[in-house]
Formats: sequence, C-alpha cells, structure tokens
Amino acid sequence: MANEFPRMVTLLRKERGLSQKKVALDLNISQALLSHYEKGIRECGLDFMVKIADYFDVSCDYLLGRTTERSIGAGGYSKPAASSPAAGPAEEKRIAALVDQNRKLINDSMSIIFELLEQTDSRGLTTEVSSYLMVTIYKMIRLIYSANTKNPQAMFSVLPELYKGVSSAMQTVVETKISCLAAGKPAGEFNGLANGASLQLSPDIISRKYPDEAPSLYNLIRETEDSMKKLV
Repeated sequence: MANEFPRMVTLLRKERGLSQKKVALDLNISQALLSHYEKGIRECGLDFMVKIADYFDVSCDYLLGRTTERSIGAGGYSKPAASSPAAGPAEEKRIAALVDQNRKLINDSMSIIFELLEQTDSRGLTTEVSSYLMVTIYKMIRLIYSANTKNPQAMFSVLPELYKGVSSAMQTVVETKISCLAAGKPAGEFNGLANGASLQLSPDIISRKYPDEAPSLYNLIRETEDSMKKLV
C-alpha cells in the first residue's frame, strides 16, 4: 500500500470536518480500525479502498497519491505526459487541464497565505512575504518572456547577466527576514510578530476556516514534497 494512503484518508476526512467515529460508522467498520488505517498501522484491502474512494468521491489513484486529479474522468485519468512538438488536440487538452489545475492550487494557496497575513496584523510580515512572492513571480515571468530571444528586453532594466543571481540573493535575504519576524524578532525597520498565538493552525483549523481553498493547499504541499523527496 502506498505511504500516501493513510495521509490522504486523514486529510479527506478532516477536510470535510468529519470525525473518525462518523466515518467509521458510515463505512461499517470500527473507529479503532479506521484509526489504524489513518496511522498506517494496518493496510486495507482493495474492497475497502474502493469503498472509501466512493465515500469521499475520489479515485483510488488519488488516495494512493498517484495523481492530484480527484475524480476519474471518461476513459480514466493518467498524469499528463511531457509535451512534444507534435502534440495533437488530445495532448493540448491535457496540458490545458494541467494549467487550470495548477492555477487553482496556486491561487487558492495564495488566498490562504494572505488571509493568514491579515490575521497577524503585521505590516512587516505582510511586506516581506509579499516581496518574496513578487520576486518569485518576477523571475518566472522574465524566464518565460526571454524564452524567445527576439522579445525586446527593454521591458526590464536589470541586465540579463545580473538578474538571476541578484533576485535569488534577494529571496534569500527576504526569507531570512521573514523567519526573524515570524519568530518575534526584529528585522530591518520592522518589529517581530507579537501575536504569533493568533496563528495557531492545524489541518482541522485550516479545513474549517478555508473549506474551499484547503484542498488545493494540501495538494500543493503534497506535490511539492513529492518533488523534494526526489532530490534527496
């Protein structure tokens, strides 16, 4: 059984604000057994996997962490393959679907970030987090814009030879300042976060406060960590 299964079942349950007792009762199993499944102590059989996939209205592949697509479309679902110069209409549709999916993951997650920043009532933290995100967007748009060497570079004032290193250095500095502020310590002109207790969070709290955006955040975290694990 994939290691993602216990995690995904737990997240789906909490996402919907359901207790283990309620889910176990609906699925006609004991709460103890469901707890064992969620902790990875026991592995479920195929019949139960199909049953719980139907219960949460997701695909088995989603439960196993093989895809971020929750439901199986007509003809099933598979991860989009790398595009090729000869990509046909079907491949174009899959790429478009991937773009829409990733846009939602990022937009919903960004919405949660700024909602949380508003809760901090911290001008410093809001300023620095915004700076970090803006530099990231700047780097990406410049890379994409420059993919065609014929595009006029007058849009940018920092030399191509400089921007990558300088923008990356800026991100490192800003991230360090964010860490200081979040820890309640001053950074530059800003005082550290004084009301960190107001940011008490958990999957339950996030799912309850942001029911529409939370699934995207959880998927973004999983996708990013899966990529990280491949590097180490």
